[in-house]
Amino acid sequence: METGIISLKSGSRPEGMADVPGVCDLSLTRAVVQYRESDGSVSGAGSLDDIGLAVVVDGGFAGAAEALDLGSGNLKILDLSSELIVLGWVHQPTLDYINNLIETQQEELASYSFQLAIKLLSRIGFGPLTRSTLLRIGFRDICQDLDLHEDTSVRIVLNPDHDVMRVNLDYRGGSLIFTVPEGDRCRIKEEALVEAFPENQIIYVGQQYLDGPARYEVLFAVASSLTGVRLECSVIRKGLIHLLEMFEPKRHEVIGQHLAIFGHRDTLSQIPLREYSSQVIVVSDEPSGRDAAATDTVH
Repeated sequence: METGIISLKSGSRPEGMADVPGVCDLSLTRAVVQYRESDGSVSGAGSLDDIGLAVVVDGGFAGAAEALDLGSGNLKILDLSSELIVLGWVHQPTLDYINNLIETQQEELASYSFQLAIKLLSRIGFGPLTRSTLLRIGFRDICQDLDLHEDTSVRIVLNPDHDVMRVNLDYRGGSLIFTVPEGDRCRIKEEALVEAFPENQIIYVGQQYLDGPARYEVLFAVASSLTGVRLECSVIRKGLIHLLEMFEPKRHEVIGQHLAIFGHRDTLSQIPLREYSSQVIVVSDEPSGRDAAATDTVH
């Protein structure tokens, strides 16, 4: 779901479906939806705890819906004026329980919401629509391990002048985006990125004739399974740890000690998606003849 998020106190929420002629009266209440923050440029907007997956708790309005983000347990007003993607539905007793927690037990809401997210992702399964949510959960773990703060990014201090490079993940495009303060290319940074991500293509995106930040993008192949998503997150984690070792050795040492004691987060391992391994044989490389066909079976 590509929507904007407007404030709960904005007053811009419409009164109901009747105020929009020709709009279907189908309510989105109980729908499981994806959403993206309104800035939409890089997937670094919003709170770190949010995962972009929500249950609509009140969807009987024309242009907006009240939804519960299943990562943070925060209520949001989602603007429905853009494309809407519904992944599924929860049962009415589940919605009743959510509303009860909202009214009486706010402290338990986040924990229950994320448990529900794990169950829903397991039920929906891996696919083009859930890939971005799984990547967001995996990158959230990396942010919490390496640079816990409110934004969905990892910050790396580049020099004694405290110039900061911000790292975000484009969940839909599957690329890791490094935003640097200066617009000109820097050989030191480029060599560091190549060393940290030796198997990935890296591109520079600058602004011609304009001053301002530039960015480098580390490109990843589109993951075709949950295992592929976890592998991508592992490569991202190792690459960022390598950059911290290069640019912030003291911070790298502290983080290394912490991870050695507590281990790194791996929330994606909690999602019990059943995946089947496939046997791949290059038939053209096999010896020809009846004997080969009799002894080897291609699956």
